Amino acid sequence: MPRKIIIDTDPGVDDTMAIYFALKSPELEVIGLTTIFGNVTTELATTNALRLLEIAGRTDIPVARGADDPVAVPFGGPVAFVHGEDGQGNVFLPPPTTQVIDQSAAQFIVEQIMSQPGQVTLVPVGPLTNIALALRLEPRIAQHVQEVVIMGGNALGPGNATPSAEANIHNDPEAADVVFGAPRKVTMVGLDVTHKVFMSDAHLAEYGRINNPLAQHIARIVPFYRDFFHERSQIDGIWVHDSSAVAYVIDPGLFKTEQWPVRVDANDSISRGKTWPAIGDTDRHNLEPWHNRPRVNVCVDVQGDKVVEMELARMRS
Repeated sequence: MPRKIIIDTDPGVDDTMAIYFALKSPELEVIGLTTIFGNVTTELATTNALRLLEIAGRTDIPVARGADDPVAVPFGGPVAFVHGEDGQGNVFLPPPTTQVIDQSAAQFIVEQIMSQPGQVTLVPVGPLTNIALALRLEPRIAQHVQEVVIMGGNALGPGNATPSAEANIHNDPEAADVVFGAPRKVTMVGLDVTHKVFMSDAHLAEYGRINNPLAQHIARIVPFYRDFFHERSQIDGIWVHDSSAVAYVIDPGLFKTEQWPVRVDANDSISRGKTWPAIGDTDRHNLEPWHNRPRVNVCVDVQGDKVVEMELARMRS
């Protein structure tokens, strides 16, 4: 049976790639998209989610609009220099013809998990605000969700939003600390592995040669995103962030993990948004503030070439 997933998303070029990767993977059943601020505003994320499903011919999948701001502070604003003013590489798609459902993202998440206990996996690839709000609405989802696979964080390496923090976590550290502290199976697919999954220019060119609407849309929007990586990091291609979380759900065997309690710095400090793992015997040392925190499944290594091969193979299918 395909694994049921909800993708919590802020599309975003790499979100688009991840959503289409999931839709083309027979191991997965996407039962909903929930939207959040991050790469773009929540309003634009919602518009993009609806349009992406139209392009894919999957308007049967519901879209639920999420929070407009983090749980504690106002949203700091989108990153048009990475994803374009429209979040889709400045291709400026026409407005969607479909509508969101009459439920908030948090309400939708709670309803789906509680009605299908143990069967729904959450795949948040943006800030974790909607997940934290769902926990506040119904704490029991922590016991009934199958798994939460997060694209975000950086356990062992530097950040990308700041020298210390990854962008998704930095956008709402308070929410992230709640989610990492919930008593359930949480997997962190962060920069420690996504910076080891590299799509070269040659890989990206393949999208233009794949004759389906999903790949053709990616081919249109990815040049803007690729140019950001080239200018900022002097690489000829992109690091694969959001799709790496989808790859983990499909085949965890491609990843090496460690189990550590994780705290998120939510203070007004230079490490705000940093995911801090407690490496070592936390029970013996009774380390605060990690004491009594659940262990998070933290990805620390990956077979990056196989992740790229799998994503491209699915898009060709």
